[in-house]
Amino acid sequence: MEYRTLGRSGLKVSTLTLGTMTFGGTGPFAAVGKSDLSEASRIIDTCIDAGINLIDTANVYSNGLSEEIVGEALGGKRKNDVLIASKARMRIGNGPNDEGLSRHHLIRECERSLKRLKTDVIDIYFLHEWDGVTPLEETIAALDTLVSQGKIRYVGCSNYSGWQVMKALSISDSHHQPRFVTQQIHYTLEAREAEYELLPISVDQGLGVLVWSPLAGGLLSGKYRRDSPTARQLGGWSEPPIRDEDRLWRIVDVLVEIGKARGVSVALAWLLGRPAVSSLVIGARNEAQLKDNLAAASLTLSLDERLRLDDVSRPPVLYPYWHQQLTAKNRFGPADLVLDRSDI
Repeated sequence: MEYRTLGRSGLKVSTLTLGTMTFGGTGPFAAVGKSDLSEASRIIDTCIDAGINLIDTANVYSNGLSEEIVGEALGGKRKNDVLIASKARMRIGNGPNDEGLSRHHLIRECERSLKRLKTDVIDIYFLHEWDGVTPLEETIAALDTLVSQGKIRYVGCSNYSGWQVMKALSISDSHHQPRFVTQQIHYTLEAREAEYELLPISVDQGLGVLVWSPLAGGLLSGKYRRDSPTARQLGGWSEPPIRDEDRLWRIVDVLVEIGKARGVSVALAWLLGRPAVSSLVIGARNEAQLKDNLAAASLTLSLDERLRLDDVSRPPVLYPYWHQQLTAKNRFGPADLVLDRSDI
């Protein structure tokens, strides 16, 4: 297992992270998975044995049950340097303060998560989604309080747009308060929108990137073809949206062809070679599925294989990027070079 420094922090994380959205399986999360404590414990043990040192969960996953299962399954394994990431922001009740990024909601939910996880500290605490109602100053000050109290060690954001990330970083810097060290984002061969803003920001601002649903809900695993929906889709889970199905299956065709010689998830290996990517959050319904994904951590694609995947999945070069390519490419910096503009 390879370990990468998370952004500009000193924290080392494994290139694969165990995602636990499949733990519990209550409410709408039943469409994703229903791992009980016994199955979850086996999955966690398999990950630790493979060298994974980060487990990712959230207060909203099965209404807190995922966190409870993680806490029970880990037990004394926290002594083996297993890191825990959790999140808050989503609605978790019917009350007026049961969602958002207010000081009230963040601090309360962090303390509830700590109890469910049976731990004194959460290593990485993510703002799970943007909140356009709560002032960012209030949110970041609440994170500062939690860091000062020793309840969280690092902070990150998830599902933010570029301007939202930069506004938060500016407030943190100007107030000398905790700065995001990472983003957790959706980014796959099929969905490369992060290359417009989020990956360049990560390169420029020193943010590590954790990728959620790196196989697009299983669609890029190589197990599915045209007219064969994934188990998640059959269960009614709508993420991620697929806007061009023909393009998706052209990408899958190339993945399958390369995968015949490789025998592991090529889509994961492609992501691990992208700029700023620190770790991929992989989930599993069972141990067999998990072991298939674990093998990708040791796969290095050839230049020809990467170019074939780049060509079939390249996103369109939107404005102002095409204009910059035509008039400013002689002064591009490292962040500008993240976006593939080779078709101009």
